[in-house]
Amino acid sequence: MFTENLKVALRALTANKLRSILTTLGIIIGVTSVIALLSLGNGVQQFINGRFESQGSNLIFVIPSRVESGGASRAGFAAFGPGARSGTALSLSQKDADAMRVPGRMQFVKFVAPVVSGSAKARFAGIEYDTRVRGTVPEYRLLNDPALLYGEYFDTAQMNGGSRVGLLGSVVYKKLFPDGGDPVGEEIRINNIAFTVIGVLAERAGGSEGSDDDVITMPISAARDRLFPRRNAKGEARVDLILVQAIDKDAVDQATSEVTEVLRDMHGIEFQGEDDFSVASQRDLLNTIGSVTSAITIFLAAIAGISLFVGGIGIMNIMLVSVTERTREIGLRKAIGAPRRMIMTQFLIESVVLSLLGGLVGILFGVGIAVSVAAISNGAFSALVTPSSILLATGFSLLVGVAFGVYPAARAASLSPMEALRYE
Repeated sequence: MFTENLKVALRALTANKLRSILTTLGIIIGVTSVIALLSLGNGVQQFINGRFESQGSNLIFVIPSRVESGGASRAGFAAFGPGARSGTALSLSQKDADAMRVPGRMQFVKFVAPVVSGSAKARFAGIEYDTRVRGTVPEYRLLNDPALLYGEYFDTAQMNGGSRVGLLGSVVYKKLFPDGGDPVGEEIRINNIAFTVIGVLAERAGGSEGSDDDVITMPISAARDRLFPRRNAKGEARVDLILVQAIDKDAVDQATSEVTEVLRDMHGIEFQGEDDFSVASQRDLLNTIGSVTSAITIFLAAIAGISLFVGGIGIMNIMLVSVTERTREIGLRKAIGAPRRMIMTQFLIESVVLSLLGGLVGILFGVGIAVSVAAISNGAFSALVTPSSILLATGFSLLVGVAFGVYPAARAASLSPMEALRYE
């Protein structure tokens, strides 16, 4: 019985091919949009997770907070001592990083890497380029083990001596040395201060604080003393970020507790006092970023799903037209004994077939668009088509077909045989 109804439905749809194709356009557009957005959203999320996880799952970020001297909340202000000047001051200092780097003080911490960063203008042989400078410690390279095109990384002696040396990211290298070649030993000027190039980092799409390609990395002493001589209200050298690596991923919570305890002690924060810094593990950041990207993807997919609703209205409209056109056929079938359920099933099958065909075409188009956009990104991220997104799109197509086909099918089944046969 079902097979016979399906054959009748397909004959009715193929009898008006153009009308059937136009009717499914709304479903095709809706499913295409949903699949493309979900695939790209999943791909971007996978890309972000991969970049973070490439640094290891045991990385901890210590982020400074701003402390208001005149506001109602003075959390951690004791860190700046009596008589601190008015205004705001970042809460992390080089002294904090040094305290955390004391050997044996934190048993769950592998190493600590303070970071000072800022924008700067680099110049060589008449070429100027605006870039970013990162000052840090030699252990920073352990976070990602960067490959070097030329030269070598700076060492502890260069850091302790405040040597004006730096490693160029691949973008900076190409901008300042467009003709290529080994730039090691060349003198460049950063904010009009002379620095010697000691190495060039290989191209890398990510890093602990973003892209490593468009950045000059140097000893923190040189960056802090020569380029960014920032001080807090107590006169201590400030740092923008402290990166901490736990001994392994299972020790992240213990390492976080140790870092928090040391900083609270350094800042003179009393029991139950509010921290003037934030400690977040890479796991926390990944969860937050994942939640945000998922919410955005679902929101965009929901907006795209509106076209599915519009497509459903189109299916209902065309099915009502079909019922009107085939009134005599319906009357004839009912006159020879076709039950109401069979008539209703026939038109419902037509509606579902229209919707599912549109859904299948939309899935193909959606996957194609997602793959094309990912290809245009030159490998920056990929399109991730999951079975769940395919099932979701198929399920919505089926739901639309049933939901918007019930009324026309019920209307067809309720026709009186006598009235239907007299219909002109």
